[in-house]
Amino acid sequence: MKDVLLLLTDGFADWEASYVTAVLNKPGTGFRIRTIALDLEPKVSMGGLRVLPEYSVKDYQPDAKPAMLILPGGTTWLEERNVPVKELIAFCVRESVPVAAICDATTFLARYGFLDHDRHTGNSLAYLKEGAPEYQGEARYVDAQSVSDGNWITANGTAAVEFAAHILEKLGVMEGEGLQEWYTIFKKGYAPQPE
Repeated sequence: MKDVLLLLTDGFADWEASYVTAVLNKPGTGFRIRTIALDLEPKVSMGGLRVLPEYSVKDYQPDAKPAMLILPGGTTWLEERNVPVKELIAFCVRESVPVAAICDATTFLARYGFLDHDRHTGNSLAYLKEGAPEYQGEARYVDAQSVSDGNWITANGTAAVEFAAHILEKLGVMEGEGLQEWYTIFKKGYAPQPE
């Protein structure tokens, strides 16, 4: 069983990783979700869900290399208290652990130079540049819902389904027709309306 780390910040956007965590935690996938945060104090999501993290960033010592780190967006990513998260991300980069970030978590990545060399997206290019003045990745920015490039998956805050699909594909949980069917159901529903 491989661990997928879900990083929680105060005010995390609970829905942005919910599609993918629900699939990954199913029996038979070979994965399990483990929560990590700056400390072991409960984190309260934007939707009011109170979650007790299993690991703290400071004390995290993996038994085995995690399969992925998922960074949901939220209301506090750009606050100074979250700076230590960059060390966990740097660990993942060194160990070739894929990192998936959505919404304001992409701005955090941009702020610390993680997106300067790979294709990526975010809430918008202007938003990334405003939130991350040091950002140097403009030439690799893609105006898309979600982008997967190498060990990075990035998405804007309206792309929870696309983000999940890229993660499921990267981890080999779904692919091809099965992934497309899953994506279509969650994007358009069982009874899609004519366009």
